[in-house]
Amino acid sequence: MVTNEAAQTGLTVAVRDVSRRFGDVQALRDLTLEVPTGKITVLLGPNGAGKTTAIRVITGALAPDEGTVSVFGLNPLVDGEEVRRRCGVVSAKPSLYDRLSGWDNLDYAAALYGVDQNRRATIGEAAERFGIEHALDQQVGGYSTGMKTRLALARSVLHRPELLLFDEPTSGLDPESSAAVLALIREMTAEGSTVVMCTHHLVEAEGLSDRVIILDTGTDLVSGDPDDLVRRYWPTPTVHIDAEDRSGLAAIGDLDGVLRVEPGATRTTVSVDSIDRVPDLIAALTAQGVRLTRVEPYEPSLEDLYFAVRREHRDELSTDDLATDAGTGGLAPRPDPDAIDQSAVTTERTTHRGVSL
Repeated sequence: MVTNEAAQTGLTVAVRDVSRRFGDVQALRDLTLEVPTGKITVLLGPNGAGKTTAIRVITGALAPDEGTVSVFGLNPLVDGEEVRRRCGVVSAKPSLYDRLSGWDNLDYAAALYGVDQNRRATIGEAAERFGIEHALDQQVGGYSTGMKTRLALARSVLHRPELLLFDEPTSGLDPESSAAVLALIREMTAEGSTVVMCTHHLVEAEGLSDRVIILDTGTDLVSGDPDDLVRRYWPTPTVHIDAEDRSGLAAIGDLDGVLRVEPGATRTTVSVDSIDRVPDLIAALTAQGVRLTRVEPYEPSLEDLYFAVRREHRDELSTDDLATDAGTGGLAPRPDPDAIDQSAVTTERTTHRGVSL
């Protein structure tokens, strides 16, 4: 049951100005995040950004040094048992009983969760949902990494939790299994569950997230609906144009509605005051005898948004933290060499003194 506070705000989780330190490492720093009920919220950031620590604070497994945490309108430090009973958690490296069979792992978890009615059917349904039903009679120690991940996912939904907390849920899965898991996550929110998912895979987050929170160095850099954030960082429509003879594009800046023209090595980028200007722009260039070979409205991706946010906050991040942008800073992007300007990106990876954040 959601408390009145949670029902009134429409938030399942509210984290306010939370800080947490491990020795000399500042894992969380004035972190604020909100998780709307019935939505998928993605925590996106490089390794060491604080995503896993945030999950542990939400469940009450860690106490913040400063700030407040509310889950279902409850304080997880005071009402931790109630909060965790209503959560399903899959960690980045889930703990399973290797000497037990897959079935026994799920049966034991179901007993702990108090799943007594129709337990056998519930276990079978969860296993089938995540494609692990064929291996339930095998010892978990013989499972592949992907099979262990699927077993952990099945375990997390046995008690039909209201809030699902997934830390890298597709780790170790092949592309087909990853796609199936992401589809199931979307299906679970359609059934009323709330999901928080940590990932550094940009392609996974894109198209799945209802709300994205970009983290780095333990704090939230930006949060919101992905489409709203894109409009914030790219308020004017942009079109990529190319022609057989690029000299014919020299006068494009004189056309009505054109705000900015940026010639490039592979195409010319044109910013316009409205996307409705594009047909007129094409007609005008064609009338001038320009043979166009490319007219592509630019739709910024989550990858583009991530790097735009990083560039905006570069003064707040240390040199070492900016170095995690190397190879996308531990993130797994869509391979598109034209998508972003990475001129400010270096090629190191940050480590955090052996502490898993």
